[in-house]
Amino acid sequence: MFKLSVIIAGLVAFPIVGNAAESLEPVIDKSSKITESAANSQKRVDAISDQIDDKLQAFKSTNKETEGLKIYNLQLAKQIESQIQEMADLNQSIDKVSVIERQITPLMLRMIDGLEDFVKLDVPFLEEERKQRIASLKSLMDQANVAVSEKFRRVLEAYQIELDYGRTIEAYTDSFEIDGQPQDVDFLRIGRIALMFQSRDKRTLGVWNQQTRQWENLDKSYASRISQGLRMARKQMAPDLLTIPVFSAE
Repeated sequence: MFKLSVIIAGLVAFPIVGNAAESLEPVIDKSSKITESAANSQKRVDAISDQIDDKLQAFKSTNKETEGLKIYNLQLAKQIESQIQEMADLNQSIDKVSVIERQITPLMLRMIDGLEDFVKLDVPFLEEERKQRIASLKSLMDQANVAVSEKFRRVLEAYQIELDYGRTIEAYTDSFEIDGQPQDVDFLRIGRIALMFQSRDKRTLGVWNQQTRQWENLDKSYASRISQGLRMARKQMAPDLLTIPVFSAE
């Protein structure tokens, strides 16, 4: 009796287990779907996280670039401020230049007139050359296409040339009237101390007297000395001591 009941109980239990498995299948399917959905969600979360990391890095890079641009803009602002100040200084300098130009032009005219008077009163050497230089300066002053700086340079250059005459020795040939006839003679200038000439045949010698402002005849004994001075001025012999006639100063 006992064995039979066990068998019957077993027969009754199998249908119950089969029904339970069928009832769990939807649960398992839902669980799989949930797991799959969770995995997909995790993928989306990971993707969003990667995007957030990329955007964060981009933000940091942009923020750093922005800071650099701020510093650069501050530096540019300082440079612009400096340039504005420089422009103001230049405008002020231009205004001063205009004032200086108005003042320097009359000064140059006075300097040229003074130079012309000086040449007239000076020892009469290279007269045509020196007069031509002054005439050129006067003509230059009337030219509007020449800068004031260039005009001033030329005036100073003329003064420098006149200054150099006083400390150089020079020999040149020019025309001189002897016995009413113009002849080519050799002139010897020693600074502004002495101006002498000698005819080509060495028969006529002369010296300029600055006190009387006249030419005076010179003794023929000076012929060799003048010839020596001419050779030294032309660099045909080494410089040496030279005896020349000098008028005493008053």
